[in-house]
Amino acid sequence: MAYQAGRQRSQPRPVPESLEAQAYLQDYAALLEAVPFPSVVFDHRWDVVLSNAAFETLFDGVGPHPTAMPGDNFLRFVLFHPDASTVLGEHESSWCLPMLAHFAAAVERHGQDRGLQSIRRDIAQDPIMDAAYRHGLPHWIRAVGPDAVEHDGAVRPLVHPDPRWGSTHCRIVGDTPKTLQDMGYTRMTLVLREARNAVAGPRKARKTRNGAAELRAV
Repeated sequence: MAYQAGRQRSQPRPVPESLEAQAYLQDYAALLEAVPFPSVVFDHRWDVVLSNAAFETLFDGVGPHPTAMPGDNFLRFVLFHPDASTVLGEHESSWCLPMLAHFAAAVERHGQDRGLQSIRRDIAQDPIMDAAYRHGLPHWIRAVGPDAVEHDGAVRPLVHPDPRWGSTHCRIVGDTPKTLQDMGYTRMTLVLREARNAVAGPRKARKTRNGAAELRAV
């Protein structure tokens, strides 16, 4: 619905069966497109339902990946895409660990969901990420407190390809209307802050042998 022309999705977007719900999402896509900041709507698996042009622009420089494109599944992008750390600053502490915490909560609520089970299997295939998930994550949550895992209101670093933003920070704003909530969807907007200093060059992502972004055990 809001996926930009010229880029092909590796998997179809989840679409509700109800014609009324589909019509609502079409109108909501128009609203999303009017937002100047990167904004995305995803389901409980983090499968992307809608995203605006600003969201696509933010991740325009990332390379192809069979399962972890930001416009397909945002959680998979954060955890498994080797280019994630070139956009998401302080990748491990500011993005990976909070996302793993939200994933753990989703598994508790939807433990039999095949999509979530697939992500869990991929985490298990990376020994370092698996250790961080099973052992490091509970320790990290106890150390930083429950507020650190919340997306809404968090201020996190990122590197925007547009030098007007450059190496900066964003505030994550969760603004999900009731109709989207009833569909099982969540909206997340990254409110960008203009860079105060000259933009730094993109950082190269560290890769593991299987090509995933490196995550050290906590």
